[in-house]
Amino acid sequence: MKRKSLQGDLCPIARTLDAIGDWWSLLIIRDALIGARRFSQFQKNLGVAKNILTVRLRSLVSQGILEVQPASDGSAYQDYVPTAKARALFPVLVALRQWGEEYAFKPSETRSSLVDRRDGLPLGKLRILAHDGRALDQADTKVVAPALA
Repeated sequence: MKRKSLQGDLCPIARTLDAIGDWWSLLIIRDALIGARRFSQFQKNLGVAKNILTVRLRSLVSQGILEVQPASDGSAYQDYVPTAKARALFPVLVALRQWGEEYAFKPSETRSSLVDRRDGLPLGKLRILAHDGRALDQADTKVVAPALA
């Protein structure tokens, strides 16, 4: 079943999900940001079928989230390198990780951790701040839709 495109939607969340909204794409981006570069690395790390990985990588390249470069080791392979658009997704991945840490694991269950390289300590909880630095939650915000002619 072909999914509906959300590229014309007025909601930024909908348009974002149109580009990266399946789990394989986010996991590919996650792996690219931590150093995976080769098709075989993504395939091995994720266990995704080669045909699905091919389609997702092609889409991420066409969206400008990854770029293809000649292999850094001079071989005939190619590397998939994260662009600024991929790096800008880091806070999204951290938010998903922190949600998962809180709600997807039992307290005693083993999981990976994301830590600060400098001191090895876990990251602080992401916070949403107003323009003046006040911490906000969902009740403090509203969506303002443009008036349509």
